[in-house]
Amino acid sequence: MDNKTLVLTAVRELFGDKDATAVDRYFAEPYIQHNPNVPNGTAALKGLAQGLAQNPAFKYDLVRVIADGDIVALHGRYTGFLPQPAVAFDIFRVQDGKIVEHWDCIQIEATQTASGRTMLDGPAEPRDRDHTEANKRLVRDLVNSVFIGGQMDKLPGFFAGDAYLQHNPNVPDGLSGLGQAMAAMAQQGMPMRVSKNHRIIGEGDFVLSQSEGEMGGKPVAFYDLFRIEAGKIAEHWDVIQDIPSQTASGNAMF
Repeated sequence: MDNKTLVLTAVRELFGDKDATAVDRYFAEPYIQHNPNVPNGTAALKGLAQGLAQNPAFKYDLVRVIADGDIVALHGRYTGFLPQPAVAFDIFRVQDGKIVEHWDCIQIEATQTASGRTMLDGPAEPRDRDHTEANKRLVRDLVNSVFIGGQMDKLPGFFAGDAYLQHNPNVPDGLSGLGQAMAAMAQQGMPMRVSKNHRIIGEGDFVLSQSEGEMGGKPVAFYDLFRIEAGKIAEHWDVIQDIPSQTASGNAMF
């Protein structure tokens, strides 16, 4: 089976069927874990899955999937995993037909948002796959020149005027809304700074950026999903998580 089918099957059996033996079928050692709370190895993953299987409140709702070479990224909601429903991105690396590495980023789901959109609604199926590489270049340029390089004068060139749909719970729609939110964060002593981009993952009009930086002086992980339309950024979803000083696996979150 292809990498997307492999990951979707593994996640469905693990989190939908609550079958911990799926770890034996779809994952392989050495299994490298970047979730800060889970150790390396398939045994630790299987233990986590067995615990979730005993939790009747646990549920995973998949909304989007992006496949890019040996990488498959999922965007969905976990219920019963944290005290409140949470939105997460999960990234899996596949090698020789098995899942061998995992990264993720999770945030409590907001019940109210500045745009009126949820953190997960909107288009879900990738389109325009023949534009994948061009769309990845667009997002890479945005991250490197504006978010890391601070060249704010270049920001308007990535958008089609003010037509920009926003799913970050604290930011209104529109490029103008993004500018207002960034200015407000700076005034409140919570400036956002991206210091390094680790991955750009794309399929068609969906491109996911995995980066690290700071917010309000605290190290955080930024996972930003963009939808590109006619060569311009049309929509945005994100998840932001604090980066702990120590992890259970000894691996960084990236």
